[in-house]
Amino acid sequence: KYSPDLNPIEQVFAKIKHWMRQAQKRTVDDTWRHLGYLANTIKPDECANYFTNAGYASVKT
Repeated sequence: KYSPDLNPIEQVFAKIKHWMRQAQKRTVDDTWRHLGYLANTIKPDECANYFTNAGYASVKT
């Protein structure tokens, strides 16, 4: 069975969806541009925290 709580990418998707709703981009080009910007704002230590939160062993960055 699939458990989103154990999949770190689900936490990232939730955060990006939240940011996208706040940004309220109205065109496809603006949406893609903003997604690229958001992807660059997620840092390695934040990714490690997602893995830890999902129950994986400590991840070193």
